[in-house]
Amino acid sequence: MIDLDYSEQIAALRATFGDIRSVIDIDRLKSDIEDLNGEAGMPDLWDDTEHAQKVTSALSHRQSELAKIESIESRLDDLEVLVGMANDGEGDQESADEAATELASLQKLLGALEVQTLLNGEFDERNAVITIRAGAGGVDAADFAEMLLRMYLRYAEQHNYRTSVLDISYAEEAGIKSATFEVDAEYAFGTLSVEAGTHRLVRMSPFNSAGKRQTSFAAVEVVPLIEQTESIEVPDNDIRVDVFRSSGPGGQSVNTTDSAVRITHLPTGTVVSCQNEKSQIQNRAAAMRVLQSRLLVLEREKEAATKKELAGNITASWGDQMRSYVLAPYQMVKDLRTNYEVNNPSNVFDGDLDGFISAGIRWRKTAPQD
Repeated sequence: MIDLDYSEQIAALRATFGDIRSVIDIDRLKSDIEDLNGEAGMPDLWDDTEHAQKVTSALSHRQSELAKIESIESRLDDLEVLVGMANDGEGDQESADEAATELASLQKLLGALEVQTLLNGEFDERNAVITIRAGAGGVDAADFAEMLLRMYLRYAEQHNYRTSVLDISYAEEAGIKSATFEVDAEYAFGTLSVEAGTHRLVRMSPFNSAGKRQTSFAAVEVVPLIEQTESIEVPDNDIRVDVFRSSGPGGQSVNTTDSAVRITHLPTGTVVSCQNEKSQIQNRAAAMRVLQSRLLVLEREKEAATKKELAGNITASWGDQMRSYVLAPYQMVKDLRTNYEVNNPSNVFDGDLDGFISAGIRWRKTAPQD
């Protein structure tokens, strides 16, 4: 006879589920779905394509959220039935194995959902624009920046997040000087904003003939993508627009027209490039959206800096040198804010970031606010 006792684990899951339900507010969620259904059924909805897409996207997201909650409730009930079947007089190992698998699956699912309930910042629901820049470390830093780009694109792919690479500046020998890409997903900014900061790599350099250990750095910037209707005014005389021909690694031509666009915001020195789209007009529009997003973040940072100055607090930002990737003399990736660490860097560079991101979101919620 099999003797499974998951009573404590199931009780903990039900307690967590109850907390999640109260935060999500199921009644409000159902009311939102009803209102959005009514709006989606209007005959003139698609007269405004952009608004229609927002309505249908919001409806789909809320329906998915409600279905997920209802599914979890049903699965918790089914798990208790499975445990009972495994423990009865005719219980078999197959039922026990199924119960163990389902328990682990629900623990992971509820853990991720619990973290999402912590994303309630002003811009957390937005898409994210991520820029990676090579720092100190020469060729190794450029190579490291490209490793980080691949890592985030793999992470997005594993979570079915749409991505669009807006601009890449390739380094001469290997790697990239910088890259900017957009992540199109609900809560992309809130989720990925904890990745902002300085990343550090320690390894035996593949570019050093002596095989010496090399330390290199890369900076990751994460900003929310603002809506086109939001008022971040950028006067024409505050910007300089340059056009150029898109190019790939080694200077190989990707485009036979000057369709790539670089916009410089003269008052702040902020520079944004886009060469992903086929036309100059599309590239300019995409670059302006990224520029406005960055200016919005600069505005928020100025407000925060003023508050810190008034409070007499001039401590450094929490995002500085936030994670170390060590490949030699031992294998480890460690977040210096949360102390979360793993001993398999190859998995991390292949996009396995869930543990780091969850730990970062929880840490940010409980860290002292200036």
